[in-house]
Amino acid sequence: MTNFREPSIQPDEVPPAEDRVLRPQRFSEMVGQRAVFERLSIAVDASRIRGEVLGHILLDGPPGLGKTTFATCIPRELGATLQIASGAALSAPKDLLPYLSNASEGSVLFIDEIHRLPIAVEEFLYPAMEDFRIDITLGEGVSARTINMPLRPFTLIGATTRAGLISAPMRDRFVMREHLDYYSAADLAEIVRRSAVKLSMPMDNATADEIARRSRGTPRLANNRLRWIRDFSTSRTSGLLDVEIARTALEMQGIDELGLDGFDRKYLETIQRVFSGGPVGLDAIAHTMSTAPDTLEDDVEPYMLRCELVVRTPRGRLLTERGEQHLGALPKSGPQARLF
Repeated sequence: MTNFREPSIQPDEVPPAEDRVLRPQRFSEMVGQRAVFERLSIAVDASRIRGEVLGHILLDGPPGLGKTTFATCIPRELGATLQIASGAALSAPKDLLPYLSNASEGSVLFIDEIHRLPIAVEEFLYPAMEDFRIDITLGEGVSARTINMPLRPFTLIGATTRAGLISAPMRDRFVMREHLDYYSAADLAEIVRRSAVKLSMPMDNATADEIARRSRGTPRLANNRLRWIRDFSTSRTSGLLDVEIARTALEMQGIDELGLDGFDRKYLETIQRVFSGGPVGLDAIAHTMSTAPDTLEDDVEPYMLRCELVVRTPRGRLLTERGEQHLGALPKSGPQARLF
């Protein structure tokens, strides 16, 4: 039987106190993602019963859906230690050495944004993931020699928002690959109610439903909206809270009934006003808005596409009839309108 230890997080990577309060600490506290939850629970339970090391896991999906929460709950369920690293910070194999050499048997190494690992670091990880060993080269030229260093068996959990950027050899070395999707309004409302209890806030079902509808299917946004509403109610209504107060607070932030903020609407308005509804290339939109194309592609467009406010065509982005209506304009006439 493998001897597991209580989880620990590196001191310089401890999340803010309020995030720790709101983030679930155990599987039993998690809401939503039930299919992913069931599969991971089975894998963790089987690993614990057999006393074996859990297989490597890749979690992918949009930001704020719980990849880090799953990654931190898994070692707690196993009673194992946890190390956290960022793919962007691991620029060379030597940056990975402290994490691998310090890994105890059965421990978990969590690499966030794993798609940002350089190729050299990826290749350095291959024998560590498959055979629990690393090859260290000492010296240069004809005098160079390679030392084979064995590692204690560990579990690698990778999280990414862009799974397509992970190379196939890297992706195939993960025993489990789980995709996290957006949450339903009912699940988000339950998360809002639980978070309100942790923050000592009054909360009724109607208010929780209103916050959930305006949170874009994302728990992180729901908790951010909740924190703002708490600040608003503390400052303006002496701590009182109902659905109208919540709606007023969110509208002050520019968050509409679909959960779009001012920047999201600027994106839609740019396509509508400047480019007559499209089609238009992403770079042209980004230059007009004075922002980076990656910001629009990663942070703005996924929810727009999900809500069918815009579509991607071979010629570029095109505002849909629903997008026009959301902006308060009449549906477009002409051949483009017949696409929908």
